[in-house]
Amino acid sequence: MKRIVVLGSTGSIGTQTLDVARRHADKLEVVALAAGTRADGLLAQARELGVRHLAVGDGRLVGEPVADELAAQARGEGSLGFGAQAVADLVRLPEADIVVNALVGAAGLRASYETLRAGKVLALANKESLVVGGDLIMPLAAQVDAQRRAAGAAPAVGPAGALMPIDSEHGAIYQCLLGEDAREVARLWVTASGGPFRGRTRAELAAITPAQALAHPTWSMGAKISIDSSTLMNKGLEVIEAHHLFGMPYDRISVVVQPQSAIHSMVEYSDGSVKAHLGTTDMRIPIQFALSYPERWDAPVEPLDFTKLGSLEFAAPDTGTFRCLALARAAGERGGTLPCAMNAANEVAVAAFLAEEGTYLGIAACVEAVMDAHEVQPVESLEQLEAVDAWARARAREWIAAQ
Repeated sequence: MKRIVVLGSTGSIGTQTLDVARRHADKLEVVALAAGTRADGLLAQARELGVRHLAVGDGRLVGEPVADELAAQARGEGSLGFGAQAVADLVRLPEADIVVNALVGAAGLRASYETLRAGKVLALANKESLVVGGDLIMPLAAQVDAQRRAAGAAPAVGPAGALMPIDSEHGAIYQCLLGEDAREVARLWVTASGGPFRGRTRAELAAITPAQALAHPTWSMGAKISIDSSTLMNKGLEVIEAHHLFGMPYDRISVVVQPQSAIHSMVEYSDGSVKAHLGTTDMRIPIQFALSYPERWDAPVEPLDFTKLGSLEFAAPDTGTFRCLALARAAGERGGTLPCAMNAANEVAVAAFLAEEGTYLGIAACVEAVMDAHEVQPVESLEQLEAVDAWARARAREWIAAQ
């Protein structure tokens, strides 16, 4: 039995993680849940699954009536906390084996850091953990891998599994690399659907509304990640993640548009062979593998029917129109604290666009302005990254207000 903590349990990844846990109740036990603001949803999940260790990221909810109901659920041997630190504290529960980090935004970085410091397996859906703090997270993951091998907790063959990517693209690459010699990898191919605006020009994007940008053609995701997918910032973040996860230089990581989203990513080897990971477009597949590794459990969804798939299309991404991809790659290549500043500016610009306080094309323009203004430093600590994050957010808000 694997005992899991789910951070961001009421979001898209969190709810699908709980679907997997229900399907495999003989193999998975949920021991703790955390949500950002949806306390009512958290309470319903806790009651259904009998979970008594709970946390709510929004500290303002401590005085709301739902807080009393959450306290009643946690009564006895449970716990209840409010605020970002309370969420992070759940990862240190002695009964926890795996922490699913499905928090949205830079807030997830500290939770990932604390998970690995506690020697737990990190099932990672929070992109910013590696985009912002990859230089801190990956050495910690290597330490936990070594601990798992020394304790006999790692698989006999393959990666030790301290950090399991939940993202479909990185989960696909992870699986394509199993059983292979990393020295023989020539290129990682990260696939992109192209989003809802594939093929449009910059002029056609000038008047895009939030509702249009939220309508992703194949994946059902939260608002922020849906906007990132439409701007291709999501792919830029995934390129940075792939660099950290797989130790691959940026000039050997390519993005290819695959509109059907049937191929989740590919690995090209030195002999010209290419391994591709295909499957149904449902996040429960990569979520389940992150939890089941090194085993494979029954499919959580209907398998892909190749007789109905039809054609597969491929195209190069249009980085001139969708400039966020190029900006993210540039931030990753420069390294240091620049990805942190880039990510923070993007979060502010996306929030402004969703609130109709900024424009769609203004997202990339805001990110570029903040990147240009940032003085890059080597990454040294979480506190340093939190300070850079705060500076970049303030600078981005100033830029948006001036437009």
